Amino acid sequence: MTTTTAPTGITTTPRTASTVPLGRLTLVELRKLADTRAGLWLLILIGLGAVGTAVIILGWAPDDEQTFAAFFAFGLAPSAVLLPVLGILSMTGEWSQRTALTTFALVPERWRVIAAKLAAGVLIALAATAATLALSAAANLLGIALGGNGRWRVDASLLWQGALMESLFVLMGMAFGALLLNSPLAIVAYFALPTLWSVLRESIHALRHVSAWLDLGITSGPLSEPSMIAGQYGRLAVSSLLWVALPLAAGFWRILRREVS
Repeated sequence: MTTTTAPTGITTTPRTASTVPLGRLTLVELRKLADTRAGLWLLILIGLGAVGTAVIILGWAPDDEQTFAAFFAFGLAPSAVLLPVLGILSMTGEWSQRTALTTFALVPERWRVIAAKLAAGVLIALAATAATLALSAAANLLGIALGGNGRWRVDASLLWQGALMESLFVLMGMAFGALLLNSPLAIVAYFALPTLWSVLRESIHALRHVSAWLDLGITSGPLSEPSMIAGQYGRLAVSSLLWVALPLAAGFWRILRREVS
């Protein structure tokens, strides 16, 4: 009687989804930001809004105010308002579009998906800041041709503070999206809660001192000024903890524990 033995060879372990590099997951999340009709139109509106701010300054601002710094500061406004909505849609998309089952089946470690979404949000904020810089330079050149001031000097702190402001607001939107996991509810909460806080601040005198530390709309204001001091950074950190870090941590916990159906 003869016996056969199984051939010995090199055994290979199938490549699992969890070994997909975080950078590749981030690229996927960046692509998904423009894959939906809503995301694509938001990006288009941000671009049109930035062009609109330049047109407003060129058409209605006095000549001495037509500077590179003015174009840049005003040009950040549309993305500061609309990019957080894109961040909300990024976080809620897996649940509103019912792709969570597929996504988390391919990448079982949910924290990697969340990390990739956050990284994509910060990258799109930095890209928006860079695009605003380029548009501001073009608008300033046009302003010089039309007789504007055309001064190019801008404090370097304003550049990275602008990028920080964009990133903070995007992360705040993503935090609300992760916490609520419902696009309409998260968008309403993102815009309504800070407004409600501002109304309470104006109505209740005792809240005015607290708002100097807890109102992100107030503490982020000095980011548009070159003379921001350490105390203002401290207030910004405290308000960011309340409006960004805490809801993001709660949303992170909720996504990790929520049942996918």
